[in-house]
Amino acid sequence: MLSLEHISKTYADGTRALADINLAVRESEVVALVGGSGCGKTTLLRLIAGLDHASNGRIRLDDETITEPHPAIGIVFQEPRLLPWLSVADNVGFGLDHAEPGERAARVGHALEKIGLSEHAQRWPRDLSGGQQQRVAIARAFVANPKVLLLDEPFSALDAFTRASLHGHLLGLWDETRPTVVMVTHDVQEAVTLADRAIVMQPKPGRIFDELPLSIARPRDRTSLPFESAVRRVMSALDQSLNTVQTSPQRERDREAAGLWW
Repeated sequence: MLSLEHISKTYADGTRALADINLAVRESEVVALVGGSGCGKTTLLRLIAGLDHASNGRIRLDDETITEPHPAIGIVFQEPRLLPWLSVADNVGFGLDHAEPGERAARVGHALEKIGLSEHAQRWPRDLSGGQQQRVAIARAFVANPKVLLLDEPFSALDAFTRASLHGHLLGLWDETRPTVVMVTHDVQEAVTLADRAIVMQPKPGRIFDELPLSIARPRDRTSLPFESAVRRVMSALDQSLNTVQTSPQRERDREAAGLWW
């Protein structure tokens, strides 16, 4: 389990980015962080990745405290960040230097097949489209079999059709090894498509405003009534988060608030 306990982050200039974040993410759960700009979603992801340090609180993966980048935690950024001097296959296998050559080749080949880029294995990243490059970045993250995978808006720069295609590739890879996934997105439909739970955050300082389960069977039909209802629930919570002055770190979920979601 991934556990965030009373996480706060204040920068050197006094800016309070996060305040008293408490969150437990179950094994194999997909969680989406949504919220307005400045609510600390990416900051929180960087803390989980060990790329930055919390001012207060601690982050644990099972019984281990995370204070620096960890081999069990992978991350996919907004841009692919591929190495231009390596082929597509070598980019996917970049983190597998410890593996035997045969195992490495098999795992890379399987990942490329899953994302539909087997025929591009020996091409250079510059020869691929933006969507194809992001597929390579996703495959590179999954091929290392992380226990936790962090996604920092990896589809935000892509058109709607390409995003929908990549959602399918992502879920196909996730279904094989079932890592815990924490993703940041501004796209509510994307959150409902991919996640088991939406964490709605509130800015100034960033804190959890609400948690909404997304209990819809996969694969999810974007035209179905359950999907549309879930989107409305998340949108309603987002509207409330931006229009509510919150005095406690996390809103208590009472019956009145639950009625607003529906």
